[in-house]
Amino acid sequence: MAPVSSATDSTHRAIEAVWRIEAARLIAGLARLVRDICQAEELAQDALVAALEQWPQSGVPDNPGAWLMSVAKRRAIDQIRRRERFERKQVEIGRDLETRADPSEDEFDAVLDAAEGNISDDMLRLVFTACHPVLSTEARVALTLRVLGGLTTTEIARAFLVPESTVAQRIVRAKRTLTKAGVEFDAPVGDELAARLPSVLEVIYLVFNEGYSATAGDDWMRPALCEDALRLGRILAELVPNEPEAHGLVALMEIQASRSRARTGPGGEPILLLDQDRARWDHLLIHRGLRALERATRLGGARGPYALQAALAACHGRARTAEETDWALIAALYRELATVLPSPVVELNRAVAVSMAYGPGAGLELVDALAEEPTLKSYHLLPSVRADLLVKLGRRREAVAEFERAAALTANERERALLLERAARNAELSSEPTTDMSAEVSTRR
Repeated sequence: MAPVSSATDSTHRAIEAVWRIEAARLIAGLARLVRDICQAEELAQDALVAALEQWPQSGVPDNPGAWLMSVAKRRAIDQIRRRERFERKQVEIGRDLETRADPSEDEFDAVLDAAEGNISDDMLRLVFTACHPVLSTEARVALTLRVLGGLTTTEIARAFLVPESTVAQRIVRAKRTLTKAGVEFDAPVGDELAARLPSVLEVIYLVFNEGYSATAGDDWMRPALCEDALRLGRILAELVPNEPEAHGLVALMEIQASRSRARTGPGGEPILLLDQDRARWDHLLIHRGLRALERATRLGGARGPYALQAALAACHGRARTAEETDWALIAALYRELATVLPSPVVELNRAVAVSMAYGPGAGLELVDALAEEPTLKSYHLLPSVRADLLVKLGRRREAVAEFERAAALTANERERALLLERAARNAELSSEPTTDMSAEVSTRR
């Protein structure tokens, strides 16, 4: 028999895993029930505390997600009863739920379906509610990443290239603002939907990016986040079929996701773009991405930010080998992207493409021009790219310092190990061919 402490630790690990899987869905379902994101998150946290208290003694239930939802629902009903302004919900929802001692997940979903509006997916409704115009753009994105993607404030801060304290303040203030304004869990329509769409697209892509290249932790990727973002993007594109940028975003994510299986080795170590086995790329996803890009183009959106980034990804997707990549076209597309989406990160990507098309010297000149850019001071890919270019120019000793600086800036353990390995290799002034990490720079904003 395992020691009590060991069994408790095992249960806590199981609870942590369940929470990572169920949290966003739990909050989204509760938000539809109580019509308030902040209250839904509090109820979800209450259910988590109950699990931490009860599961070590009773064991993890067969359907942990339904157990958490059931506990949270009961607490929601208690709150509804205590608040006169929720009297209507008590009659419509509380009566039906109260009669069930321990309703199943399917039963609860059936009750929620009765209240369904124009947008059928709870998590997508959650995104639109968190992106309400009463909030600033930065607050909308930060709050949605927190409640939908389950990202920490540290991860969100790295995605935005801003201090962690700034993100924490945005989230707290966003919740207060939603509560004070009485914003409910509703789906936008018409002009309101069009006004809120750009920030929703940004949220979905940032969630995808966090899954595609994790900013922190021991894993190079977080595939579940990529899958969530792709699912939400596909649903959104069908809900707004005439919005070209929605299809452009789907195209971008489909093509990038096609490389997932080739991006890590057997031990989870990173494999960078030019070293990947392209036979392992998912060509069905590439095909879907190209179709979505064609759809965006037909709708007149070929020059939108997401469609342009999808066109960049398509350049890699269409190349059968790394040598066949049309880097001159990629450099031109980045130049165009910089006009519609001005960003130091876009300029860093353009520098990489210029180096591949016209030589490392040309690329290094552009990189050095970004050296004093404030938003890139803690961005590890700036010294990483610079190190790659210095190696190509034979300036290995300088490259070592840049690789080490990049390693110190990244919070991803896999990436840090790769950078330190490359620093050590170049410190020995070896003549081995170098891997080109610069081609893997993300276009996060």
